[in-house]
Parts: sequence; C-alpha cells; structure tokens
Amino acid sequence: MEAIRSRMSNPVQLVPELNDASVAMFKAVSNGSVPRITIGLVGLRASQIAGNTYTIIRAARLLRSFGEAEDRIDALPSWQDAPYFTDTERAALALVEAVFQPSTTGERVPDQLYAKVADHYDPKALATLAIAIGQASFWMPIALIGKPLPGRPPAETWA
Repeated sequence: MEAIRSRMSNPVQLVPELNDASVAMFKAVSNGSVPRITIGLVGLRASQIAGNTYTIIRAARLLRSFGEAEDRIDALPSWQDAPYFTDTERAALALVEAVFQPSTTGERVPDQLYAKVADHYDPKALATLAIAIGQASFWMPIALIGKPLPGRPPAETWA
C-alpha cells in the first residue's frame, strides 16, 4: 500500500519568508480587541465553507485547546439557528460567510451587514476581524493546492 502524501513540501520551508508573514498576521489578530474564541470560530467557519479538511481539523483543535465547548464547534455550520452563539459572534460569522460565499444579490458585504457588525465591534476590533478573515483567506489556497495531511503531527503534515 502506497503511503498517503501531501501534494507539496512544507511551503514555509520552500519560502521561508512565509513564516514572517504568518507571525505578523498572528500578532495582528492577537491584539486583544476580538476574543480569541471569536477569531477561532471565524477561522473554522471559513474552513468549513472552503471545504478543506486540513484547515477544519486544525481550526477545531485550536478551539478545543482554548477550552471551547464541543456543542459550539459541532453547531457552527448551522450557527444561524443554533442557541450557542452570542449576537457579537453571530455578526462575525455573518461577515466571514459574506466574504467567503458568492453573493447572488450583488455586493458581498452590503452596507447593512457592515453596520450590523460595526454595532458589535469598535473600529480596531472590526479591522482585526477583517484581518482574521484575511488570515483564513491567505492560508486557504496553500491548503487547497498543497493538500497537507489532516490530523497529523506538524512534522508529518507536509510529507
């Protein structure tokens, strides 16, 4: 039986400058203006929308390491009617869905959605939330193209 392999080698080893970008994004979203649980939920939801197993498992494990409840992780795909999320989290989740899913009615992030999110987040937090969505967007093509192995120890992910 042939061993399962990713499509490419570890991109951070191939392009070491990627590590600097990763550290900078992590620092930007870790500024304390948005709870790390919310940042984690945004990342997991983006991964679910993109349908990438590697990033879904990574994001879910990160949330678990923060102490996130299994019910909230399990219910995230149906957050709109699940009783587990705050209005502030719902605003963030609506924003990530608007960015990651095509719009059938025009603008992906209409003024009404922006205003709703801005009701829950001050300007710094809203910018941080946008960066968190961008962080998920940044890594998604790497994961989709490179096809790292999900659920493996870091040394075996890009095998």
